[in-house]
Amino acid sequence: MCGMCGLLGGGNHWSNTTAPGAGAGSQNARRQRLLQAALANRILIPLRLRLDDFHGQSFVLSSPTGASEMVGDFAQVWKVAERMLGRALDPLTLFQVDEEEHA
Repeated sequence: MCGMCGLLGGGNHWSNTTAPGAGAGSQNARRQRLLQAALANRILIPLRLRLDDFHGQSFVLSSPTGASEMVGDFAQVWKVAERMLGRALDPLTLFQVDEEEHA
């Protein structure tokens, strides 16, 4: 997605909604998006990826090689991350401890 499409995009995904009382242009909505990115980065940074808010409308997922891609909502984050890494990711098992190592 190009930068302009990211700014003008829909934003109809459930993850783009704001808390009650935090309209789309409010400071609380911006804070909520920054918090979402920070929480996602707790998982993504160990994979050498980073998610940043882009003008309150979409996100930018970046890799250490300098590649970056616009991500409209959280539904797309894992798909884009898999494409950047060249392998499948299952966020539910990313940090699963190998029992054989600790046996």
